[in-house]
Amino acid sequence: MAQKKYLQAKLTKFLREDRIQLWKPPYTDENKEVGLALKDLAKKYSDKLECCENEVEKIMEEIRCKAIERGTGNENYKRTGIATIEVFLPARLKKGRKNLLETRLNIPGRELRSRIAKTFGFQENYIKIFINKKQLQLGETLKDQGVTHNVKAMVLELQQPEEDMRKNVQVEEEEQNEAKLKEKKIERTKRGLEILAERAEMVVDPETTPYLDIANQTGRSIRIPPSQRKALVLAMGYHEKGRAFLKRKEYGIALPCLLDADRYFCECCPELLDTVDNYAVLQLDIVWCYFRLGQLECLDDAEKKLNLAQKCFKNCYGENHQRLVHIKGNCGKEKILFLRLYLLQGIRNYLSGNGEEAFEYLNKAQQLFKELYIDPTKVDNLLQLGFTAQEARLGLRACDGNVDHAAAHITNRKEELDQIKKEEREKKKRRLENINTLKEMGYSTHAAKQALHQASGNLDEALKILLSNPQMCWLNDSDPQTNNHQESPSQESIDQLVYMGFDTVAAEAALRVFRGNVQLASQTLAHNGGSLPPDLQLSADDSSSTPSTSPSDSAGTSSASTDEDMETEAVNEILEDIPEHEEDYLDSTLEDEEILIAEYLSYVENIKSATKKN
Repeated sequence: MAQKKYLQAKLTKFLREDRIQLWKPPYTDENKEVGLALKDLAKKYSDKLECCENEVEKIMEEIRCKAIERGTGNENYKRTGIATIEVFLPARLKKGRKNLLETRLNIPGRELRSRIAKTFGFQENYIKIFINKKQLQLGETLKDQGVTHNVKAMVLELQQPEEDMRKNVQVEEEEQNEAKLKEKKIERTKRGLEILAERAEMVVDPETTPYLDIANQTGRSIRIPPSQRKALVLAMGYHEKGRAFLKRKEYGIALPCLLDADRYFCECCPELLDTVDNYAVLQLDIVWCYFRLGQLECLDDAEKKLNLAQKCFKNCYGENHQRLVHIKGNCGKEKILFLRLYLLQGIRNYLSGNGEEAFEYLNKAQQLFKELYIDPTKVDNLLQLGFTAQEARLGLRACDGNVDHAAAHITNRKEELDQIKKEEREKKKRRLENINTLKEMGYSTHAAKQALHQASGNLDEALKILLSNPQMCWLNDSDPQTNNHQESPSQESIDQLVYMGFDTVAAEAALRVFRGNVQLASQTLAHNGGSLPPDLQLSADDSSSTPSTSPSDSAGTSSASTDEDMETEAVNEILEDIPEHEEDYLDSTLEDEEILIAEYLSYVENIKSATKKN
């Protein structure tokens, strides 16, 4: 299959260079049948490529027929508005995987899915359609989703049918149940990540409540603007879940997670992405996933993604990995990423008909493979010392295969990470304590968090910020204890402030602004010489008209408990797939890569041999 794609790409290049249009005479007659001149052209190109003439002629006829189909489709689209979609079917199907389907663009996605299912023999509810790297939305029209004439649509199955299509009822039911479970798994993934992302914005006890945090290459938490944090947590969460499916070779479920991760990463500012290598790794994973699905043709920007990955690695690691070596002391483990990058660049170039470029990248990948290959006996030696296989591989690659150095490296790194984790936990506990201290003073959780963020965690500075900016007190959250709204302050509260020496009118105005909170009112009056600042005086009258609110009645116990159980289950599923080792994404046995490097190098070597003969 790969060799055929190379030949197709090469012949297409020849035709373009020679400005030959196969859909016109003398290669196509007036009845759109093949002309005799095609055979002569096939002979010319087969001699040039040192290939079988019949094979070249057959592929050129496929190119000719496709060109005629495209031309007919273009004319039909101009005349009727009916678009042609190129449908790429799953690899398991023996028939041609590229098929044309005509449709109007004003129909909803659900109708297109139904037509694809009926036309190609799928069960409608157990397929997903991807167009332009986005999952087809069933309720929106094709036009609203950016679907155009001659677009490529990829079909993914949520089940893997057996070759024997005459299944009995029991087997069909089992497969339907399996597909439903996979669909639910995708939904739970989405919900679990949303919960964890929300917790990243909340104040939670790190000892009791699981949540996701973002760390740099040393393992320390990164300060991220609140506007960017949720998107980044969701992006990295979806990426980790997608990687977990990749490891299990569940590529059909992995792809939606990876594409969602890409979507959320695009919401983050470029400067933020330069601090972590996750975005670059994601680009590799997306291209790898399409390749393993056998659908690399559907990824029109594969080259762009690989170039983007290379650029991100350079920004993150520095020129010649200088920044990485400065931070971590070595770059041996990260070379795994460059091996995968060069391998994919080699494969993409080969499938595009670029033999020389393919050889260059594949040769780079092979050289890195030799450098990163690990002697199994060395891994066994480290296993006997109590280390895991993953720790052994990572340690040996970081230390150029030296067992003693690897053992010391693993031990030192574990101790360093344990210390960092301890410091991070203590930092989070201090932050939680500081927020609670400010809440006890009457400030809302939101206001406390914002002030501490501006003060870089310093409690005294945060209090000064709040006192200097009393309008921040209006940053309310959903905590009913901090939203103690009152229509008018009680006489008892006014008397308290008067007893402290404040004017009655000022005291009442302050209590109206701060909705009866004596502590906030007294602090603000004291900080401003016994009166409210001008901007708060303007709103004192408005606050009196604020309707009183009270916490709503809680939902039924049974329903709340069920929802909580479902959320716990969703979160636990995410956490199960978050690797314990922070460098899990750098670990690989390289078994798949070894096979692919050898396979595609053999294809390229055949090309080079044929060239030498010429």
